[in-house]
Amino acid sequence: MMARRRDKGRAAIAGIGQTEFSKESGRSELRLASEAVRAAVADAGLTPADVDGLVTMVHDPNDELALMRSVGVREVRWNSRTPFGGGGSAALMQHAAAAVESGAADVVVIYRAFNERSGSRFGQPTRNTAVPGMNWHIPYGLDTPATMYALWFQRYMHEYGLTNEDFGRYAVVARKHAANNPHAWYHKRPITLEEHQRSRWIVEPILRLLDCCQESDGGVALVVTSAERARDLPRPPVTIDIATTGYVRDGDTLFNYYAGDLARFPQAEYTARQIWAGTGLGPADIDAAMIYEHFSPVVFYQLEAYGFCGRGEAKDFIADGRIELGGQLPVNTHGGLLGEAYIHGVNNIIEGVRQIRGTSYNQVPDAHRVLCCAGQSAVLLSGGD
Repeated sequence: MMARRRDKGRAAIAGIGQTEFSKESGRSELRLASEAVRAAVADAGLTPADVDGLVTMVHDPNDELALMRSVGVREVRWNSRTPFGGGGSAALMQHAAAAVESGAADVVVIYRAFNERSGSRFGQPTRNTAVPGMNWHIPYGLDTPATMYALWFQRYMHEYGLTNEDFGRYAVVARKHAANNPHAWYHKRPITLEEHQRSRWIVEPILRLLDCCQESDGGVALVVTSAERARDLPRPPVTIDIATTGYVRDGDTLFNYYAGDLARFPQAEYTARQIWAGTGLGPADIDAAMIYEHFSPVVFYQLEAYGFCGRGEAKDFIADGRIELGGQLPVNTHGGLLGEAYIHGVNNIIEGVRQIRGTSYNQVPDAHRVLCCAGQSAVLLSGGD
């Protein structure tokens, strides 16, 4: 765990960049990654020659050397990749900050890009797989993320008496926020609860179509450097107070059925303990939260895991309007993965940066601390040091 510090070695986000989010980009994934990286480096007021570190996910198809040649990065002395997909999206910040704070690199670029909709779509059933866990579960019909996760969510619904309509109330808020965001695929396209309830079942009675994240084409990137250096760059620095991961013995990325209580999210509870202990802060200190939500029920689990409400209380917390703009804890002010785009959750971190910079299209007044959490990883960002 990286403890919260107030010295010159702290890492900060100095630049952000992205492509448009679409369903058919019409260009290669390498080009998407290159466009996002160039935009982030320019936003930071730097040049590709300043970059000496690269971080992405194991799933990213873009080779570091090919990206270097495409963008103009000359030499890299730190590179790493994080596992476990979107649940580890905030771990990208942990790797980048660790490099900067240790001196292993001075300027680290985080990138994630894919053609998930027009190219290779995730979650499609396959005839053969080399992953033992997949071979065990697929014969039982657990062959896509929706079916895999729904089995876990069903216990939460049973334990606390929820229906799919309760999940729909989150989806409505996400689309409301996306409707104000020109970057969002669902810009100017809010939904009502009735429309949510009319969307087709994906896994009855748990998930409807509008409970599921999008399949998107696009790329995003962030530039991480020291807070000291970032203060001399054009954009207000957004400091990384703490970034952490949370893997537990009985956890599983896809088949999370082995903990003693399936109405809880032990990985998120572990990251929450690290965040609060490492910063000396608590839920009441957070101005906004960007919560990874490949499916709407995950928001309910994480609101409770981080202590924003008690166990089984997320239903009422959301229904009372507390996650909307003007509420106690605005959540996914860009529209999240349901409303803006699914770039493996890394676009959530970009929205956290915009909130602290004061440039979000759904700006939370005086946003100073933003939590970006993704179940198995989390990062707390702050500004105005």
